[in-house]
Amino acid sequence: MPAMTMVQAINNALREEMRRDDRVIVLGEDVGRNGGVFRCTEGLLDEFPERVFDTPLAEGGIIGTAIGMALYGLRPVPEIQFMDFIYPAFDQIVSEAAKMRYRSGGQFTVPMTIRTPFGGGIRGGHYHSQSSEAYFCHTPGLKVVVPSTPKEAKGLLTASIRDPDPVMFLEPKKLYRSSREEVPEGEVLVPLGEAAVRRPGKDVSLIAYGYMAQVCLEAATKAAAKGVEAEVIDLRTLVPLDEPTLLASVKKTGRAVVVYEAPRTAGFGAEISAILAEKAIEYLRGPIVRVTGFDTPFPYALEDVYLPNSDRVLAAIDKVMTF
Repeated sequence: MPAMTMVQAINNALREEMRRDDRVIVLGEDVGRNGGVFRCTEGLLDEFPERVFDTPLAEGGIIGTAIGMALYGLRPVPEIQFMDFIYPAFDQIVSEAAKMRYRSGGQFTVPMTIRTPFGGGIRGGHYHSQSSEAYFCHTPGLKVVVPSTPKEAKGLLTASIRDPDPVMFLEPKKLYRSSREEVPEGEVLVPLGEAAVRRPGKDVSLIAYGYMAQVCLEAATKAAAKGVEAEVIDLRTLVPLDEPTLLASVKKTGRAVVVYEAPRTAGFGAEISAILAEKAIEYLRGPIVRVTGFDTPFPYALEDVYLPNSDRVLAAIDKVMTF
């Protein structure tokens, strides 16, 4: 079983799905000969010369074209080079792709997976580091998926490509090459809508996704040295959300720390906090604490200050444990 980075696992998932299903099409800026800005599509053009193609720098055109492909029976996987540049395609995504099943009474769906790198950690500054997942979680009709390990990137991407509805597949740039793990060749499927318990614990629940799931694992290790057993919940899919796993953890521990790197105000973690306040209030032994980015543009020089780290999460754990 080969050890892969997340980039390699994504490439492997695309390659295997394109071999399995000739309806799968890859399109986007520099995805062909260049293999994508992060090389996630490297080598696909050589094997599938008629199903991998570069596009103009026109995000609205990329997504609009992919919607048309999906409506006519293909399974396009468009890449938006950075999530920060997805906004010219916002109307196509939220007004067309997300609404098609509803407006057609179920006669049409848009089986399209939009891949895009998001988040900080690579010194990209304010135009290459944003986390705007909450915009899309707010839109009925879209599914939103965020992997945190190479193996799950393959399994979640495979499940996304096979899904009948439009999926936003958000790839944490910080995790692209930061680690390797064994990833099976052949089919790997991770069902959408199922969270993962990354580390069991009894004292406090740490709830996160993407790169922040790894940060929470680091914080849990530090907390264990102080005698606190933190349970780490990796949401994996934001929409649909696995509420049963989330609630079961918090009902067990009685404490919750929600971690996300987007700006604090109206981030997806605020929705998590609201769900816990509504459905687990009688189990809570302390306040729900959020550890987040700040309500500022993403900085270049102060990236390490902006991004939540294990020490900030540990401070939040201390806060809820001593309440």
